[in-house]
Amino acid sequence: MGGIDNVFDVGARALSAQMVRMNTTASNLANAGTVAGTKEEAFQPLRPVFETEYGDVLGQGPLATATVAEIVSLEREPEKVFQPDHPKADAEGFVWRSPVSVEEEMVEMMEASRQYQNTLEAVSTLRALMARTLSMGS
Repeated sequence: MGGIDNVFDVGARALSAQMVRMNTTASNLANAGTVAGTKEEAFQPLRPVFETEYGDVLGQGPLATATVAEIVSLEREPEKVFQPDHPKADAEGFVWRSPVSVEEEMVEMMEASRQYQNTLEAVSTLRALMARTLSMGS
């Protein structure tokens, strides 16, 4: 992304960060309940790691925003389930179910959605105020 030159850049980066958060949550939900043949192959839930970027550090003024520094795996213990007729079952008849909590992911999705909406509302309000200010001189 470009620099942090104005409030709209701050908003755009914040919206982008929340979109990454929603996408990782959607991926987690899509993989909830999936099974693997080994513990190591089981899907692990993902989370973005946010980082604050300060415009003054970059020589671009006093603004700051959040960006996604990386996406990490939560490294949770998969659930060992006895399903001897499953094609991925090991010699003992066990498969490993992904440790994704659907409830936790739904809360994460709602929170990301709210943050996205709040940021969008702030940017929209700023834009409307700027337009009204410009129309005052007419």
